[in-house]
Amino acid sequence: VPLDGSHWLSMREVLDRLSQKGHEVVVIAPEINLHIKPTKNLIMKMYPVPFTQEELDHAFWRTSQEVFEEGTFLERFLKTYERMKNVSATLLSTCTYLLHNKELIRYLEESKF
Repeated sequence: VPLDGSHWLSMREVLDRLSQKGHEVVVIAPEINLHIKPTKNLIMKMYPVPFTQEELDHAFWRTSQEVFEEGTFLERFLKTYERMKNVSATLLSTCTYLLHNKELIRYLEESKF
């Protein structure tokens, strides 16, 4: 169950090598993500989440824009705090949707994942 972004980019190469050595690699990921895309070497199990690709893309774009905004230390701190709260809520909802996906959980249990 990879975390999107740099974690996935680092892990993808390792998973490809494991697959090349004959291991069956199953990746569980939300349908809406930044970098986790199906490849021929991996078995992908995707699950729905309560946000769109546009919303996710906009959140990351907005984060990159806020880095360059001016303001007092307190203003910048509060914006960063609010952004981190929103990112945490998004990640929590992603986990919640995974754990409440009965079909996917049944697959994991049956395959002794």
